[in-house]
Amino acid sequence: MGRSYKDLVAWQKSMDLVTATYRATAEFPKDELFGLTSQLRRAAVSIPSNIAEGQGRLSEKEFRYFLGQARGSLMEVETQLQIAENLGYLQKEQTAIVLQSCAEVGRILNGLLASVTRQSES
Repeated sequence: MGRSYKDLVAWQKSMDLVTATYRATAEFPKDELFGLTSQLRRAAVSIPSNIAEGQGRLSEKEFRYFLGQARGSLMEVETQLQIAENLGYLQKEQTAIVLQSCAEVGRILNGLLASVTRQSES
């Protein structure tokens, strides 16, 4: 756990996801600013934030907990993107691009979680 959170690919890719989410929500209706726009952005920001916070904790158990929180936020982002598409705020192509980024972050998070779990069991 000696590395910086900035060295973690999961953090780097989730930061890219935050940028993609902000760009995707930039054209949402103004009446959604305090609704879906805000909720989607907060959930996206929560992913790298939880990775960073977990990395800064003193034990693998705490790191695993925060990685789990990051995964939960990722599922929120995926769900809210689908809602945005259903409401016509995003085109299918836009949604697909951001969901592809979500899938990549999910795979990386799952791998990191498995790695940290193996290390703590050793």
